Amino acid sequence: MKVTIVGAGNVGATCADVISYRGIASEVVLLDIKEGFAEGKALDIMQCATNTGFNTKVSGVTNDYSKTAGSDVVVITSGIPRKPGMTREELIGINAGIVKTVAENVLKYSPNTIIVVVSNPMDTMTYLALKATGVPKNRIIGMGGALDSSRFRTYLSLALDKPANDISAMVIGGHGDTTMIPLTRLASYNGIPVTEFLSEEVLQKVAADTMVGGATLTGLLGTSAWYAPGASVAYLVDSILNDQKKMIACSVFVEGEYGQNDICIGVPCIIGKNGVEEILDIQLNDQEKALFAKSADAVRGMNDALKSILV
Repeated sequence: MKVTIVGAGNVGATCADVISYRGIASEVVLLDIKEGFAEGKALDIMQCATNTGFNTKVSGVTNDYSKTAGSDVVVITSGIPRKPGMTREELIGINAGIVKTVAENVLKYSPNTIIVVVSNPMDTMTYLALKATGVPKNRIIGMGGALDSSRFRTYLSLALDKPANDISAMVIGGHGDTTMIPLTRLASYNGIPVTEFLSEEVLQKVAADTMVGGATLTGLLGTSAWYAPGASVAYLVDSILNDQKKMIACSVFVEGEYGQNDICIGVPCIIGKNGVEEILDIQLNDQEKALFAKSADAVRGMNDALKSILV
């Protein structure tokens, strides 16, 4: 199984490292426009093999898409990262042209690949990749919900003082500081609702911390986070390549699901060898439905900025 990661920056390189270390793919190609950058990252990762025991082949190339031929999955992390005080939405104008070009280039050499979009603003870039290429909707997936849900579970684990892996929780809606919806009502600790352990006040703080999870790290680091985003991409790729059919919140194209049409937005999906194999219809309460509709309106508004690019 072959995975290409376009963009060898912090997120892309971390994704390659996790995929290699866990043996998720037999081959990983890192591609970047900066001369020698992807080659250096790939060589550094490969030099871990004897000490960590993996056998994945990792290579790097400078803007040579022919080396990506035959990729089963292509991950797009290209674009500029957020800086302190910058919203994901402010990146639209800069990153849209990059993502469109990358998607078109990878499909020349891997026409049947599944594309995982990481570039921000992720919902809008996922929609752009879908509309600009005409690829079937099951093969274009935005990663954001996997990351947001991981952050949600982390904050819940801190509040509960229990292992994050014992906690089940999901974030749906747009991948933005004001558009994501942590489903506190449905979160559980080993099958028991977290509402049995945490007060409404604490749960509201957990949800608020989750929503600004990315911005918090950007403020601390001076740039976007990379360890959790890279691992979240690898988790999603694993479910695709190994047909695990995990339920993962992903940004996908909806046609009537959750009362929305013609946008890509985070919803619970079954992810397997065909990409998005099913969108699950979980029953939201009235408050959650209202929040989801508001989130969808915000995502749709950002998509309006793509009109000139999609002409």
